[in-house]
Amino acid sequence: MTWLQAIVIAIVEGLTEFLPVSSTGHMILASALMGIHEDEFVKSFEVIIQLGAILAVLAIYYKRFLVSFDIYLKLFVAFLPTGIMGFLAYKTIKAYLFNPTTVSISLIVGGVVLILLDKWTAKRESRYAEIEQISYLDAFKIGVIQCLSMIPGVSRSAATIFGGVYAGFNRVQAAEFSFLLAIPTMFAATGYDILKNHELFTAETAPTMAIGAAVAFGVALLAVKAFVSFLTKYGFKHFGWYRIIVGVLFLVYAYSTGLQLGV
Repeated sequence: MTWLQAIVIAIVEGLTEFLPVSSTGHMILASALMGIHEDEFVKSFEVIIQLGAILAVLAIYYKRFLVSFDIYLKLFVAFLPTGIMGFLAYKTIKAYLFNPTTVSISLIVGGVVLILLDKWTAKRESRYAEIEQISYLDAFKIGVIQCLSMIPGVSRSAATIFGGVYAGFNRVQAAEFSFLLAIPTMFAATGYDILKNHELFTAETAPTMAIGAAVAFGVALLAVKAFVSFLTKYGFKHFGWYRIIVGVLFLVYAYSTGLQLGV
């Protein structure tokens, strides 16, 4: 991976981590288009730059963590299902699901779901005045639905936003809870990846990872604020159609050019 490729992937991550379009899926597709082989270093690099994007959320929403201790407990409850599933299925997911075919199909299916979700939430009122008031049971339900995001292309953001709406939030509240839930989820994923692949983090690779994380952080700062504003005005449908178009175009491109999709 060259420096330019690393920066491009980091920009893609920063733009898409908090949008319901799958940042992991976009990074896999971008890597395939640039001819980057998805080896263990590239996969670990993608996890590290996701951490950079998550730190952007912490910088924006840190005040919510100062409101009450309950938010910590509720985020932990929401994180538990994915944490357990990730621990049990980590190797299998990385070995068999991180490929362009899985991503493209997941983008298309998820796009249809977002279009339907947009209609469902058009006039929906929240059951909660503030996201901190969510019940522990509803927080757990969101965590269970978040497990679907372990499939590349599904999107952690899309899964948790869907879970948030199902639990009683309106569109913006569901998005903001998704942002907050990303913090323990990605910290855990990054920590686990570093422990499993510590030999990949060397003095030679550290600069590439550091630059990637910094770029993702800066881009994500802008993307989060823009997303909330866009969501308030236009809802989910545009993201749904975007996912479908990207998924279909990439499948057509891959099969027409003979690009190795992987299964």
